[in-house]
Amino acid sequence: MSDWNFKTIIEPFRIKAVEAIPILSRAQREAALGAAGYNVFRLLAETVTIDMLTDSGTGAMSAAQWAALMIGDESYAGSRSFVRFESVVKRLTGYPYIFPVHQGRAAERILSRTVLPPGSIVVNNTHFDTTRANIEQAGALAVDLPVAAAGDPRDTSPFKGDMSLPALDQALEKGVTLVMLTLTNNAAGGQPVSMGNIAAVSARCRAAGVPFFLDAARFAENAWFIHTREPGYADIPLPELARQMFDLADGCLISAKKDGIAHIGGVLATRKKDWADLFRNELILGEGFPTYGGLAGRDLECVAVGLEEALDIDYLRYRARSVAYFAEQLERVGVPVVQPPGGHAVYADAGRLFPHIPAEQFPGQALVAALYLEGGVRAVEIGSLMFPAAKLQLVRLAMPRRVYTQAHIDYVVEVAGRVAARAADVRGYRIVEEPPFLRHFSATLAPIT
Repeated sequence: MSDWNFKTIIEPFRIKAVEAIPILSRAQREAALGAAGYNVFRLLAETVTIDMLTDSGTGAMSAAQWAALMIGDESYAGSRSFVRFESVVKRLTGYPYIFPVHQGRAAERILSRTVLPPGSIVVNNTHFDTTRANIEQAGALAVDLPVAAAGDPRDTSPFKGDMSLPALDQALEKGVTLVMLTLTNNAAGGQPVSMGNIAAVSARCRAAGVPFFLDAARFAENAWFIHTREPGYADIPLPELARQMFDLADGCLISAKKDGIAHIGGVLATRKKDWADLFRNELILGEGFPTYGGLAGRDLECVAVGLEEALDIDYLRYRARSVAYFAEQLERVGVPVVQPPGGHAVYADAGRLFPHIPAEQFPGQALVAALYLEGGVRAVEIGSLMFPAAKLQLVRLAMPRRVYTQAHIDYVVEVAGRVAARAADVRGYRIVEEPPFLRHFSATLAPIT
């Protein structure tokens, strides 16, 4: 479809099944949010009209995936479904040691418990919430080294997900246990990482003798942006381009609930045999036998298909253009967003929309609550509630894969426009109760009157 140049965005698929979505009254939404302690993670799905809380595990599986599900081999050990899964992941990544896990945070937990002794230092372009929590639970220190452009939502640099190389050089001089790159950089607005940056980080790690891993949950979307934004990669097939990324690292973590387009599943893979032995033992303790890793055989089949479908060029073109359209329309109705748009979500700049709400009163959470109350739209705060030291107060409106049409997106834009029109009247929130880790998942809040 290289000569496809129409302005209209069409889904490169047909819809063969539909699911009713809830439409509640304003009074019902107010009651639901109050009962949930003003935390949208605590809302029942039956009270949400458009769910943009996450793109993790919320995609629509293809006909090929549903067909694959029916042939899953549920053998406890050595199932043919594992053999297929392993073959696809090896072809994708080139890594010889492949472990299925039930989702990405299981891979984070295994990695943290096996190779990060207390006092270790792990650097990343930006750690996301569960990655940071698992590292810190192991007694290690998680350090973020984003490029300066990542801190400016209006900066239109094409690869704001890159790691700062001068900062990495300083960190390596002081001593680092592990270096990671998150592709794309979720906590920094879903921004991609350039191949040049991946290669530069890899070279520095190899010179210093420090292992280098990719958090590659959105590897396909990152590959698309390299293909379209970075000179020299326009003619390279996407599977080959993805393989180039993986070849530069010693291993990877993948949540297959993102670019695997599956409802559950993940991958921990490496080329380091000594680490693979440690991973295998820890996996058996917490996930199951290494050939099923906490998954049913049918899930392994769905992930194997999804990992290949995610690199379809027509699908990625549609997905990136849909996210860009969403960002354009939000800006049109007065909602500032992080620029340039990423591949899996639009990030609204709540700090800019609500300059009268200080960080300690969670402007991002104020926008999340306002979107739900206005039109039943569920999003997630990525600001001082999720990360207490956050410099930006963002709200992520994630795009589930192959789920919503343009009409749904236009509805969300209309809801957001109504919120923006009365931005000066929106007030902040305070925490009523919170857990010691990952507080945004289960904390209860109350509006400040």
